[in-house]
Amino acid sequence: MERYVAFDVETPNARNHRMSAIGVCVVEDGEITRRFYTLVNPETYFDAFNIRLTSITPAMVRDKLTFAQLWPLLEPLLDRGILLAHNAVFDLGVLARCLKDYGIDWKPRAEYACTVRMARRLLPEMENHRLNTMCDRFHISLRHHNAGSDAEACARLLLEYRAMGADLSAFTRMYDFSAMQTARGEMEPWNV
Repeated sequence: MERYVAFDVETPNARNHRMSAIGVCVVEDGEITRRFYTLVNPETYFDAFNIRLTSITPAMVRDKLTFAQLWPLLEPLLDRGILLAHNAVFDLGVLARCLKDYGIDWKPRAEYACTVRMARRLLPEMENHRLNTMCDRFHISLRHHNAGSDAEACARLLLEYRAMGADLSAFTRMYDFSAMQTARGEMEPWNV
């Protein structure tokens, strides 16, 4: 069974070491089968920029679960399949820093794909390949910087690229969680 796990995180500040929200959208055999979204108590400060961008305030997350408390719910969703995100290295980096900061031992590596990379290769004529631009191109509903909406939009982009006949395996890479980067030997320029 082909399984992709689209996910998106929002962060409370420029350190990008904690998340204030996470959205997950599971695609199995070409169909969206599961959606998950929650605010997260990052247990850290918020920058004004991030509040403006995400509309998430400290008051909104004060009584929410922390990443460590959410992990038993998140891990079964993220554990099987290819992780997928729009600008995947950012979201994977936040996930890696949360795992490290909370002392959570997960798998050392995970397969992933990035819908920005796909867009750049498959639709080079686009003026840019931002999530909102790509959603406009394919008429995908989006509440930008809402982690649940962004994750579902990412999943829907994957389905659009597949419908275009894209070989999705050509975009699969390996992320090294301890190094917090794409595994050596698999790094390529992001503009390819």
